[in-house]
Amino acid sequence: MGHYLVPMDSRWARKRLYLCNQKTNDDMKTNRLYSLCVALLTSTLMCQAQVSINQCYELAVSNYPLIKQYGLIEQSRDYTLNNASKGWLPQVSASVSGYAFTDVINQSNAMGQAIDMKNALASASVTVSQTIYDGGAIAARKQLAEAQADVERHRVDATIYEVRSRVNQLYFAVLLIDERLHMNRLLQDDLRLSQKTVQSMVKNGVANQNDLDAVGVEILSCEQQAIGLRGQRHAYMQMLGAFIGKELADSDTLQLPTRDVMPSGRRPELDYYDSQERALQARRSLLDAQLKPHVSAMGMAMLHTRVASMMNNAMLAGGVTLSWNIGALYTRKNDLAQLELDRQQIDVSRETFAFNNAQQSRLSNGQIASLEQQIAKDGEIVQLRENIRKRDEKRLVNGLTSVNELLRSINAVSEARQTRVLHEVQLLQEIYNLNYINN
Repeated sequence: MGHYLVPMDSRWARKRLYLCNQKTNDDMKTNRLYSLCVALLTSTLMCQAQVSINQCYELAVSNYPLIKQYGLIEQSRDYTLNNASKGWLPQVSASVSGYAFTDVINQSNAMGQAIDMKNALASASVTVSQTIYDGGAIAARKQLAEAQADVERHRVDATIYEVRSRVNQLYFAVLLIDERLHMNRLLQDDLRLSQKTVQSMVKNGVANQNDLDAVGVEILSCEQQAIGLRGQRHAYMQMLGAFIGKELADSDTLQLPTRDVMPSGRRPELDYYDSQERALQARRSLLDAQLKPHVSAMGMAMLHTRVASMMNNAMLAGGVTLSWNIGALYTRKNDLAQLELDRQQIDVSRETFAFNNAQQSRLSNGQIASLEQQIAKDGEIVQLRENIRKRDEKRLVNGLTSVNELLRSINAVSEARQTRVLHEVQLLQEIYNLNYINN
């Protein structure tokens, strides 16, 4: 394109210069407006917090009241172990007593000396006993305390693990509402485009006000549905926030989880059953220890009043004691039978859990396979529905169909999209439920 030089003093040149300056000013205003919009959008995005499902798992566990049970279990175990260890400390006992006698006998000894027997006695004694061998009873009690604490820890683990399932329900409920809101916005966009088309047709006399009102009613219905969905989302976000111990705003977004999720380990219920068996072994060790003899050393100091003139007021005594309580033999058969019953109950609980878990896993795998097939069909259905809608739009412009028919096509597209989104979210939720089941 050629360039022409025009004298600046001409009227056309001044007008062109004015227009150029005006355009420059308009461009500057547009740039400032664009910068302001970008800044507002950036600040809005910065204010929105994104939460992942793994973060919700961690926060829910740390916020769950039962988490405090771990500390209580540890304290109880420490107290029990400390008390058991004190069985090796010397056992000290003190006693004070007084006695009265009747029929005191006076007699002479072989040397002809008289032995004066008194009819009253007052004494005080201190006895110290030190366990030397207890047959392993103290060690067995400590082992049982550890085993019982381990059982309680794994019981709490199994209970807290259920928190993941409840997080899944709330998290995916919000995701489904978010997708439905997105589909609602798309439907509103389609209806507003159709509204502009019908408005143009009304101006040209090929459509009437009833047709335009019918589109307006559909738009209002969509807006009404969006209000209801936002109310449901607010309620679910509040429940999720209370569950994880974090305040969630309506502007916060939940990240869409990936389908690639790896199991984090084995189910805590299996560890719970294993710990119960270890506790049974500790109980058996304690029963065995009760059958063994106990050896202890004993020392005693006694101070008393004289009963006879030849006795001293004080005395010391010491020795070794061997004791063997065979009373445990009387109940041993029943005790062992009870242990066996408890073991069988643990086995039944483990088998029941494995059976139910396998059934849930089969059901979940079947649902995943079914949803994947449905999603493949959903894509084809949405495409066909959109093709029908496009043809109805052209037919409406050409006067070959009615506005109501077009609205039915638009709603059919929206329903197809929502069905596809529903299946996609359900598939994700089922994948995470399967991971919860199998872990």
